[in-house]
Parts: sequence; C-alpha cells; structure tokens
Amino acid sequence: MPDILGHRMKFGVIAPSTNTIVQPEFGWMAPLGVTNHFSRIHIPDEPLASDADFERLMVRIRAELLQAVDRVMTARPGAIIMGMSSETFWGGLEGSLDLKAKIGDRADGLPVAMGSDASQAALRRYGDIRKIGVITPYMPIGDREVIKFFSDCGFEVVAIEGLKCESPTAIAHVDPKTLRDAVLKVNDPQVEAILQVGTNLCFAQIAPIAEFWLDKPVLAINTVTYWHALRMNGIEDKVHRFGSLLEDY
Repeated sequence: MPDILGHRMKFGVIAPSTNTIVQPEFGWMAPLGVTNHFSRIHIPDEPLASDADFERLMVRIRAELLQAVDRVMTARPGAIIMGMSSETFWGGLEGSLDLKAKIGDRADGLPVAMGSDASQAALRRYGDIRKIGVITPYMPIGDREVIKFFSDCGFEVVAIEGLKCESPTAIAHVDPKTLRDAVLKVNDPQVEAILQVGTNLCFAQIAPIAEFWLDKPVLAINTVTYWHALRMNGIEDKVHRFGSLLEDY
C-alpha cells in the first residue's frame, strides 16, 4: 500500500543540521503526491574564517554522512537526494562518482540525486553551453573544488564569486541584494549560464528574476537538484515560479 501523502514518491533527503534553506525550498517545489523526508548530518556551527576551517567542516560532514543515510532509510524512501552540494563537487568528477556509489550502496541501491550530477545535466539541457559563471558561499578551497569538477566535465568556469560566509548558518543570512550583486559580478560577456551552488543560500526565487533580465539560464542548486531528482524518477510535472528549468524541461 502506498504512503498516503507520498503516494508517487518519498524522497529521503540528506542535509547538514545547520541548513535552514534547502528544506523549505524543496517543499515549495514538490508536486502533489511527492514528499520530502529529511535526515540531518550533525555539524557544529563553528566559524569559517579560512581554508583550514572549511576543510575541517568537510571532514565532519564525511564522518556523519552515511549515518544520516541509515536514519532516513527507516522511512523507506523511494530515492535519495543529497541536500548539500559542497561534498558532491569535492575531488572532481572522480570524487563525485565515488561519493554517489558510497551513498547508493548504503541506501540499498536506491537512485541518488546529487548537485554535481544535476548541475551538469541541467546545463546540457540548454544546448552546447561550455562557459559558466558560478556563485558559492565557500572559502577559496571550496571554489577550487567546484572549478575542478566542472573542468573535469568539460565546462569552463569563466568567473566565480565565493562569498566566504563566516559560518554554516550564516550562509542562510546572505541577503537578496548581495546575491544580486554576485550575479552581476559573474555575468561576464563570455558566460553562457550562471549557476549558484551551496544549498543553504536562498537563491531559488532570485534565479528566475535574474534569468528573465539577463536572458540566459540562471540556475539555483536547490532547483537543479530537485528537478534532477524528479526527472530521474519519472516525475515530469512542470513546476512554476522557479525558472525555465522546472517549467520547460
């Protein structure tokens, strides 16, 4: 017998305990009959003032990640979504593939949607895009990992704006004006599409506004990841208010 509310799909979502943006944004995008069930990776909300601080945060995430998968599996989801993006880009394409395999194995072979896979899949839906601009909340070490991943996948990061947020929870405090200015900074004439990464940045409702004015794809990581999760599981509903990706593809 199917779940009463999630009769089409129950997504098990893995997210950091400090993240306050990805859960509501995923909730806004969920079609009728699709539900999201979050399991949290416990991390402290400690200051991020350097590359070393950011690396320590990533080590803590890796130590807790698979236990979070175990917890959400008790809800018997139909698929897993990584509701965080930094770890999915770490180590380039090879690191991303290894992470997906580990999560899939721990989740008894369920489909796994990750920001890394979703980003390149979304960019390719718009045609022969090769040159991109990227916005992140990360320290420079995180930005370098993002650049390496996209380079491995055949894209050139022409411009990147790392906001160097001072703590994990502070990422959710970045205001719309700062995000607008970041879009403008990476909108180099060569840039064919703009991508925001970092699931705790509140960008899903800003992206379609920027997309309209700039007349090029502007993609929020939460929108991209949820779109990918829906489509890879055969859910083709068009969702409005979040830009062309969910409306047209």
